[in-house]
Amino acid sequence: MLSNSLIEQDRAHLVHPVASWRGHEQSGVRLLKSAKGATVTDAEGHQLLDGFAGLWCVNAGYGQESVIEAATRQMRELPYATGYFSLGSEPAARLAARLADRAPGDLNHVYFTLGGSDAVDSTVRFVRYYWHARGLRQKDQFISVQQGYHGSSTVGAGLTALPSFHAGFSLPLDWQHKISSHYAYRNPVGTDPQAIIAASVAELRARIDQLGGADRVAAFYVEPIQGSGGVLVPPPGWIAAMRAVCKELDILFIADEVITGFGRTGPLFACEDEGVVPDMMTTAKGLTSGYVPMGAVFLSDHVYDTIADGAGAAAVGHGYTYSAHPVSAAVALAVLDLYEDGLLENGRRMGARLMAGLQGLSDHPLVGDVRGRGMLAAIELVTDKDAKTPLPAAAAPAPRVFDRAWRNGLVVRAFAQGVIGYAPPLCCTEAEVDAIVERTRLTLDQTLEDPDVRAAMR
Repeated sequence: MLSNSLIEQDRAHLVHPVASWRGHEQSGVRLLKSAKGATVTDAEGHQLLDGFAGLWCVNAGYGQESVIEAATRQMRELPYATGYFSLGSEPAARLAARLADRAPGDLNHVYFTLGGSDAVDSTVRFVRYYWHARGLRQKDQFISVQQGYHGSSTVGAGLTALPSFHAGFSLPLDWQHKISSHYAYRNPVGTDPQAIIAASVAELRARIDQLGGADRVAAFYVEPIQGSGGVLVPPPGWIAAMRAVCKELDILFIADEVITGFGRTGPLFACEDEGVVPDMMTTAKGLTSGYVPMGAVFLSDHVYDTIADGAGAAAVGHGYTYSAHPVSAAVALAVLDLYEDGLLENGRRMGARLMAGLQGLSDHPLVGDVRGRGMLAAIELVTDKDAKTPLPAAAAPAPRVFDRAWRNGLVVRAFAQGVIGYAPPLCCTEAEVDAIVERTRLTLDQTLEDPDVRAAMR
């Protein structure tokens, strides 16, 4: 009875993110009641393996007592401290220093936000201030990558390159531009890594020229692996090649590690895989393992110094009430302890097992592509492997696959184009990883029996 009452309250009053509002009114909410480790339990007592770590974020798994204790202790001692007026708190200072020590290269300065979207917005403001401080105000054009995701805020959603985040919002803005994704499975130049890299470099250079040259372009934004675009993994060397173009042309290179950061792909930060040091880097999600809201912008020495020297004695007019929140910082410190006490290593081992298990599904009639790195992966479903024909849109593959996986005791991300995304907690056991793969195969087998899918395959 309580459950039904809550469903009706949700239906009547709670606006859900990235949802059909009328559709949600019809379908209602699936209420989650509790969680532990890699398992979540709904209000009806149905247990599921969370193959998506909430929203790519519960990297440490649910119910970690050390994290809960850190938050409780900090709430009792100092539940809030503003960063304004040169005030602060011990957890925030310790966290900034610890992150700077572990970040790539000279990313020695950290600005805390509430999450990924406002971290991206903060970088936009910092980029503009940086060029103003250098006397180059005409450098005001921004470039990102098709199928990339950089949040859903007013500015960040324009850097995002997914149609649903633009439709009805008058986006992208006229200073926000795109180049094609590296998307190896469906790249016009084929699957050869060097051909993909060459094509992307050429397109980036051409877009810069089209916008008036390097003297007009302020920044280039990219995810080390594109998450919400369908878990699109660039070929080795792609990130480094794009970074090299930006460095050559004096264009700021911004790495969006909101999804990939904190062990999701193996190392603490995905940029480490290619030795890339961005000018700025955004993080969130795994920073606190989703237990409390927090994001962070890492600034390199030269970006920080340019802004600081440009401002002089004046305040840099950018700030949030909850920036460097002491409870969030205390949680992040406890989560970092978990990563460094074995979770990162477990994530590497389980990531290899996950990729091997999903590769084992390649022989399934519906599986066209398996891709990923570490505990971040996807399989792409097709009705014709040679032609790479996607599942028919009329089959509504996203809700169908999600619902079916849910009934099979598995939470996944089901993308509209027939891609299934995975981002399990790093604490997964071998048995849990194997169960994710087994429940996926069951879901695929059931989908294969659908009359409309079989008809499309014929």
